[in-house]
Parts: sequence; structure tokens; C-alpha cells
Amino acid sequence: MSTSERLIESTRELLWERGYVGMSPKAILERAGAGQGSMYHHFKGKPDLALAAIRRTAEEMRATAAGVLDGPGTPYERIEAYLRRERDVLRGCPIGRLTMDPDVIASAELRAPVDETLDWIRERIAGIVDEGKEQGQFAPSLDGGEIAAAVVATVQGGYVLARASGSPAAFDAGVRGLLSLLAPRSA
Repeated sequence: MSTSERLIESTRELLWERGYVGMSPKAILERAGAGQGSMYHHFKGKPDLALAAIRRTAEEMRATAAGVLDGPGTPYERIEAYLRRERDVLRGCPIGRLTMDPDVIASAELRAPVDETLDWIRERIAGIVDEGKEQGQFAPSLDGGEIAAAVVATVQGGYVLARASGSPAAFDAGVRGLLSLLAPRSA
């Protein structure tokens, strides 16, 4: 792995663990095993490196979500697969974590990949809900955008509840609850 790649990966980990404020250039360099000045050789500074790391995290999150949302199955099964996919629940969401970082939120540039990712997920889920309505799997009265917001809120809120309780059970309970509300209507 190149020095710039090690710097990006180290920054991604530190953003998830400590947030932007808690992530010093020294900590990045130590984690990356890079020499002093390496960061400034490859990046303009901490904000530039953080942006590269946030973009990488956002791309990975969209790719992972697309893997299940665009996968096989009925619309319900694809939403279920997204909700039940393997996650490090107690560690939290690397993108959701950034929404609670005041420095990220205050920077339009750092916040953009976060907003774009959450918007992409909501739009993709809303389309799947609309697809399910067309197939008669979901009630015609469901609003795809509202259901998508509920799915994202369940995931992000589930992370918070699981971390607060120290157990993934709270996340799982939220997922089961939402899925029972979305369960296809029987004929």
C-alpha cells in the first residue's frame, strides 16, 4: 500500500474512532507509519486528507448498500437484506458518525459526501418501495420517500441505541419492528 493510501486508510479509521477534531496530524502519521511531512507531500493538509478519507468511506458505503439493494429478490427482500446486512453495530456507522461532528457539518466540502451518500440511499430505497407498490407488494398509500427516511432513521438510530446499551439487540429490535410494519400484505 502506498503512503498516500496508508494516510487515507488511517484517516478513515481515526475519523470513525475520534471524529475530525480528535484526529491530529500526528495521530494520522503514527497510524499510517508515515514520516513527518508525508501528509503535506500527498495532501494540502488535514482538511484535504479528511475529504479524501470521507469520500472513500462514502463510496464504500454506497457500494455495500448497492450490493444488497440492487441484488436479487422482491422489493421487500431487498430492503430486508439492507437492514439485516452484516454491520459492526457497536462501532456505529462511519458516515452517521460524521453527522455528529461539528467540524464536518460546518464545512460544506467535508459534509457533501455525507449528504450525497445519505441522499443516494434514501433515493434508492424510495425507488424500491415504489417498485413494490407497482407490484402490489406494498400498500398503494405508502410514500417511498417517507419509508426510505424511516429505513435510514432505523439504521442510524439503531446504531445509537446499540452503542448506548452496549448490545446489538437494540439495533436488531428496531430492524425487526420496521420489517414487521413493511411486511407484504397477504392475499
